[in-house]
Amino acid sequence: MTAIDWMLEVEKRKDDLLRDLQSLIAIKSVLDEEGATANAPLGQQVKEALDFMLALGEKDGFTGKNVDNLAGHLEFGEGEELLGVLCHVDVVPEGDDWTTDPFGGEIRDGKIFGRGAIDDKGPTMAAYYAMKIVKELGQSFHKRVRMIIGTDEESDWRCVDRYFAKEEMPAIGFAPDADFPIIFAEKGIADFDMVFSPVVPTAEHSVNMFVHSFESGRRYNMVPDYAKAILTVNSGQTELLQSYSDFAKDNGLDGQYYIDRGLLVLEMKGVSAHGMEPDLGKSAGLYLVEFLANRVLDEQSAHFFQWTSRFFFKDSRGKALGINYQDDITGDLTINVGKLSYDEQKGGRLGLNMRYPVTFPFAEKKAELTERLKQEKVVIENFSNSEPHHVEQDHPFIQTLAKVYEEQTGEKAQLLSIGGGTYARSLKTGVAYGALFPGRADVAHQKDEHMFVEDLLKATAIYAQAIWELAVEK
Repeated sequence: MTAIDWMLEVEKRKDDLLRDLQSLIAIKSVLDEEGATANAPLGQQVKEALDFMLALGEKDGFTGKNVDNLAGHLEFGEGEELLGVLCHVDVVPEGDDWTTDPFGGEIRDGKIFGRGAIDDKGPTMAAYYAMKIVKELGQSFHKRVRMIIGTDEESDWRCVDRYFAKEEMPAIGFAPDADFPIIFAEKGIADFDMVFSPVVPTAEHSVNMFVHSFESGRRYNMVPDYAKAILTVNSGQTELLQSYSDFAKDNGLDGQYYIDRGLLVLEMKGVSAHGMEPDLGKSAGLYLVEFLANRVLDEQSAHFFQWTSRFFFKDSRGKALGINYQDDITGDLTINVGKLSYDEQKGGRLGLNMRYPVTFPFAEKKAELTERLKQEKVVIENFSNSEPHHVEQDHPFIQTLAKVYEEQTGEKAQLLSIGGGTYARSLKTGVAYGALFPGRADVAHQKDEHMFVEDLLKATAIYAQAIWELAVEK
């Protein structure tokens, strides 16, 4: 057979690819546990996105399967061995301050905009069309190729947990949900809460401000872009508000305030970012914490705000906690304070997302941290952990993916490690493979999320050739 021009095959299907991606972006597939039902366990629109992909695949002749409305797959090919392409159709909340409809799929300036455009609806559609191209070329296969579609990647991975409890595990596979060229190592990811014990006030404590409530952040894995505090101020409110305005301005943030039924409300707008690198954002929660920590507060709120400031403000590496760590494979340990809340009745709570290197002595450090926190009257709750993932760089699977990338781009296929977690870690031999190209800004989880159309097409060509060489060519 003559050599296949993969980009030409993609260009033939460009209009259909973009149309289908716009339709997928239009579905607001954000986790909705309040709206969950037996048939839509993660919410109606999450299920709608899964149904959309399954219907698209079945229309195009793939064999589809829905697994308990939490995951599904589309398959073609023959053979005992299974090649997996692991994608997800759920997205994080859209956040604020977009310049376009976050679910509009608008195409302008050579980019397609929308929540999920790069994480992970754009790459999912690229991989789908890659499979469609290979299938339509009509060759004999020595592997089955299966796109596994998850719906809870941005939260608790209930989708893949249920899926692999019931379905076959691919021998090899890639997740188009990170960066090109190839991500062969991923940090461990632990989510947990720090809960503050109540503080009994002492009579001699002088109080100028009383904090009734504080709220910031929606997800462990997002830098919060909004925070709100409700206060009673006993004296010096004018000076306080001037200090607040100056603080926000000095830090490049938007700080607003107003009076509501006699109470002072402070609002802070920051810059959201993916929790795997908190320093790319500006946490509205931590900046408002820092401002309040330097006021004369009631004892209980003072403990929460001063403690949180001391251990987390401008410290995303766990240095103050004594758990900072680095290795040559996956770099620095990072901590994102994704959820912050305080209530005068319930006390304070922090929701943390920790991403730790492959060689980090996890059990030892967790035990040390737990003991140290007890002394600070802080306890850990709701702990979950996904262990690090690593595939040896000389594995034939990685070598094939590297060859394809180099042929399609003319660039060297450098191996990378990330702090993000992809479905690749579900497999013994799995890697993340695109779809963000080197030199492109990572706008996942940010306002005006987008993917360059040329990158979408190039990624599709890469995935098509990779599937061909792994499942068709001997």
